[in-house]
Amino acid sequence: MCGEAETERDARIAIRESYPDAMIVELNLKQGDGIALVRDARAHHPQLAILVFSMHDETIYAERMLSSGANGYLMKQASSEQLLISLWRVLRGGIYVSESVGSNMIRKMVTGGSSRPADPIDRLSIRELQILRMIGKGISSRETALSLNLSIKTVESHRQRVMRKLKLETGCELLRYAVGWFSSSEAAGGISS
Repeated sequence: MCGEAETERDARIAIRESYPDAMIVELNLKQGDGIALVRDARAHHPQLAILVFSMHDETIYAERMLSSGANGYLMKQASSEQLLISLWRVLRGGIYVSESVGSNMIRKMVTGGSSRPADPIDRLSIRELQILRMIGKGISSRETALSLNLSIKTVESHRQRVMRKLKLETGCELLRYAVGWFSSSEAAGGISS
């Protein structure tokens, strides 16, 4: 191990200074955004193997993170052996996801992805999921904007898109939905605070 960081900024500095072969990323950072870190690392270090190791539900985040530049996605409930296997696979240039995520991806590819998602959450982008999670945690638009390094107007635009995709008509409905979704995800161990 050649470095460790708790914030997006410190991670970017560590990558620049130590040129690691692989990076293991949690989506929740003390400051900044793990998703933005993955995108930035992929853009500036295309050969870097990136494994997301997170409490976030893989059925919601794995495919989205792979499309954002990660080479693999592993839930934190995985065994130490699974972590080593996944790390070796991404270091050798492969992709690592759980069997269930892999099966779902193959099913979508075979069917052409034409079937409409059963869960409305599947319609949301990664950024929209972040916004929904922050609403569910009771974080204001202003605090969300600061945390994600966005303008308040951009956060509000994302909120409107989330409402439209989830077929919600008012801010109160959005808040109620977000709190319920966040609470159920947290109770299932799918989201860390």
